[in-house]
Amino acid sequence: MILQAIERYYTWALVAILLLNLAQRKIPNSTKKRYATIYLASILLLFEVGAVTILTRGWNHKWAWLLLAICIALLYILRSRALPFRLKCAECGANLSFNRIIGGDENLCENCYYHAHPEEAPAAVIQEEENDPYITADTVAAIDWESWPPTDICVITYLFDGDRVLLIDKKTGLGKGLVNAPGGHIEDDETAAEAAVREFKEETGLSIAGLELVGDLYFQFKDGMRQRGYVYFASSYEGEMGETAEARPFWVGLDEIPYDKMWEDDIHWLPMAIEGKRIRGYFIFDGERMLDKRIEHEKKE
Repeated sequence: MILQAIERYYTWALVAILLLNLAQRKIPNSTKKRYATIYLASILLLFEVGAVTILTRGWNHKWAWLLLAICIALLYILRSRALPFRLKCAECGANLSFNRIIGGDENLCENCYYHAHPEEAPAAVIQEEENDPYITADTVAAIDWESWPPTDICVITYLFDGDRVLLIDKKTGLGKGLVNAPGGHIEDDETAAEAAVREFKEETGLSIAGLELVGDLYFQFKDGMRQRGYVYFASSYEGEMGETAEARPFWVGLDEIPYDKMWEDDIHWLPMAIEGKRIRGYFIFDGERMLDKRIEHEKKE
C-alpha cells in the first residue's frame, strides 16, 4: 500500500520540485541551489523507477527498503551538492526568509547580502545606511544608548564545572574562527533563558540548567549591525558533548582561557563576571577590531 501511494503521488512531488526550481531562477546567485533541486528530483526519480519496477514485477515489497537505503546513500554522497540549503544566515546567524532558504548560494540574509554586494542593494537600503547615525560613531560616548535600537538580540552562555569552563571554536556565522561560548539569536516566541538552553543544546549537544544572568552587552558595528547580548552562567548539565555543524566545544581551565583567540572585548569583562560581578558593557567594533569600550560593574546581590 505504501509503494502504491508513493507511485500515485510521485508526479505531484516532481511538479513541486520543478516549481521550486522555477522560483529559484528569479533569485540572484542561486545556481548551486537550482542544481540541488535537480539532484533531489533525480534521486526521487530513481526511487520512483524502483518502486514501479517492484510493483509491476510483483516483487516482495521489502525490496523497497534496499531501494530506500540506496537513495539515502546517494543523498549522503551528494550532500554538498544536493543539500546546500540552510535556515540561518551564515554570517550573522539570523533566520533566513523562505526566498533566502531556497535561493542565494551564500546563505546570507538580505542585510548581510547587501553588505557583501552593495552594488545590488536597493536604493532604499543604501539611503537607510547613509542616514544611520550610529555607523559614524567611533566612541561609546558618541551614542545615546538609552535610545539606541538593536537590530539583533542574542544570548551567550558559559557553562562551569568546577575550575573549568566550556567554550567553542565557532565554525559558522559572526565570529567564525574565533573562540567563544555557545549562544545565538533569541526567537520571537522564547525568553532569553529559553534561547540560552536551546542554543547551547544545538551547538554542543548538552542540556544545561542552573542559569544565572550575569551581564548585558551592547555592540555597535561599523557595518550597521547593532547587537544586544544577554550573558548567562550555567552550573549544571547533562548529555554527551559533541561537535556540531556550528561549533566544536571543549573544556578549558579558568586560568587557561584563550583570550587572545576570542573577541577583543571578552578579556575586559569576562574575568570580572567570573569574579562574581554583574556586568554591563558597551562596545564599538569595526569588523572584529574593537574601537572603543565602556564597562560598568557591580557586585551581585
